[in-house]
Amino acid sequence: MAAKHLAPKEQIYTIALAGNPNAGKTSIFNNLTGSRQHVGNWPGVTVEIKEGSVTYQGRRIKVVDLPGTYSLGAYSEDELIARDFIIRERPDVVINVIDGTNLERNLYLTVQLLELGLNVVIALNMFDEVQSRGFQVDHLRLSQLLGVPVVPTVGTRGEGSRALVEAAVAAPPRLEAPFRIDYGKELEAKLASLERLLAHQGAFPGAPGGRWLALKLIEGDETACTMLRRSPGGSSLLQAAAASRETIGRKLGEDVETIVADRRYRHIGAIAGRCLVKPSGGGEAGSLSDRIDAVVTHRYLGLPLFLLAMVAVFQFSFTLSGPLVEGIEGGMAWLVESVAGVLSAMDTPAVVGSLLSEGVIAGVGSVLAFIPNIFLLFLAISLLEDSGYMARAAFIMDRFMHSLGLHGRSFIPLLLGFGCNVPAIMATRTLENKKDRLLTILINPLMSCSARLPVYVLFVGAFYSSYQGLVIFSLYLLGILLAVLMGRLFKTFLFPGDTAPFVMELPPYRLPTLKGLLIHLWERGGGFLRRAGTIIVCASVVIWALSNLPWGAAFASPQSYLGRIGGLFAPLLKPAGFGQWEAAAALIFGLLAKEVVVSTLAVVYSAAETGLAGVIAARWTPLSAYAFMVMTLIYIPCVATIAAIRKETNSWSWTGFAAGYSLVLGWVMAVLVYRIGLLLGWG
Repeated sequence: MAAKHLAPKEQIYTIALAGNPNAGKTSIFNNLTGSRQHVGNWPGVTVEIKEGSVTYQGRRIKVVDLPGTYSLGAYSEDELIARDFIIRERPDVVINVIDGTNLERNLYLTVQLLELGLNVVIALNMFDEVQSRGFQVDHLRLSQLLGVPVVPTVGTRGEGSRALVEAAVAAPPRLEAPFRIDYGKELEAKLASLERLLAHQGAFPGAPGGRWLALKLIEGDETACTMLRRSPGGSSLLQAAAASRETIGRKLGEDVETIVADRRYRHIGAIAGRCLVKPSGGGEAGSLSDRIDAVVTHRYLGLPLFLLAMVAVFQFSFTLSGPLVEGIEGGMAWLVESVAGVLSAMDTPAVVGSLLSEGVIAGVGSVLAFIPNIFLLFLAISLLEDSGYMARAAFIMDRFMHSLGLHGRSFIPLLLGFGCNVPAIMATRTLENKKDRLLTILINPLMSCSARLPVYVLFVGAFYSSYQGLVIFSLYLLGILLAVLMGRLFKTFLFPGDTAPFVMELPPYRLPTLKGLLIHLWERGGGFLRRAGTIIVCASVVIWALSNLPWGAAFASPQSYLGRIGGLFAPLLKPAGFGQWEAAAALIFGLLAKEVVVSTLAVVYSAAETGLAGVIAARWTPLSAYAFMVMTLIYIPCVATIAAIRKETNSWSWTGFAAGYSLVLGWVMAVLVYRIGLLLGWG
């Protein structure tokens, strides 16, 4: 197919990908651009705009992956991001990725895109599932009814990607008259009147068609109304829109948004009825998902099964990783000896040998030893995500969280926090209510990210090796419980008000693909390796230098600068059972990245011969070790997370509050764990 209106070479041709959450949009993006974005079988994966490129007929085409959105209503932050890009940037083509197994719901966004007068190409995705379930979708008939190209695709296998690009660059120019839906006599009269007023006032120059704007204003769309207030004659237009909204509501007995949604779904139903045939009974795959859900989302069995699944994840990760960790530790010990031998043979100054062995290798190597634990944990969690189970986990937790005044959808960013708190905080954009979003941001750092895992593995390996999976699971569970309790406290005193109901799509169960699992592992594990090669190396060098200065002080002694820094705060930690300056210094430098806690201990203990776990076992107790892990779990998040909080809240006050309350809470919990443990005779 020849490209009919491909932009001249000096212009950038832009394709935007839009679609409902969990419609396979990111899979299509990866297929087109060769990117390795996170693809998960649950809503809320894409929370920001991602860009890539594809080459077609020797031209480089920009492809933009927008956050998943059910509509252009802009009720949540991610929907607002998607809508603003489409309206302001006006991409040359919008590829609307729709889930072919849920056609009617997905077409709601489609008709809104068409009403905007955009150049639209539809990717009828998951076409293999459409066929396997016994659905019959006449995509050619659908194309005729909508007036835009429709391309069947299977995103997980890359099928249809080439045809999709060809259809996108060969799409016809925008129509003079955009796609129209008849909203009824009363509403159509008001739309026509307001559209004439908009044209007369010249409001929103360069914006989309007047009919769409008029509809948004009559609906009372907050963003459109805010923009209008800043335009010439905006006040009179707002008054006219408000009057129309009130008149329609009084005549028809319903608000405008309900009327508009009802008319759209009627139109969509008529389209679906002419091109879609569903099997009687809903299809075999659907019934299989229903049978599984009858057990895993059961009112009483769902939560215990979820907890058992999490215990199994941790036990799987640490049982299999044991021999691998020992192998890496042995390799690091050999590396230290080899480097020392080479440097000695070369008559290298002692300070250089100390920097390499006691600084870089000890600091970085102590963290790299836990790569097997982290990668296996990510593998297990990715299996649950891609299978669709994690969406059920959010559904299961909704009832429990609602009883505490929290929004059920908040559990999705909290689950993402197991990987990293930074993207998890960004994922709060999926929340519609600003208070719910801010509340979730404040409690998200309490979820134990992967950077804390090396600390847990180190101390658990020294004291709790027989049941390390269970002990580490208890820390993750403690983080969840504290997040829920603090959420309830904040909800009561900082964000009072009703909690919005939780509505979430449960995707069908799917077999995870090897490609998807590898993308997950590299995305998360690769980030861990990048930190090891950058932040942890730099931090290890700084810690080594502070351990050697001032000149004349013994290495890593209380008289060194590092010892003085740690000694300044150590008395505050004594009630928690770890009042050593080494522990205080580790926590301080852990603010850079939580893995640096292990790096600091590795440097100051100089544990090349006996192993870091051996030194820990000799200088700590099981109770003080657990209290230290609790402190590491809760106290101030790392600088990257703090920066994310600042960016998403746009407030230094809330950022400072998040850091302050977590520090106090961490200290209080560590002290309680240690003191209660002593009372119970566990010291």
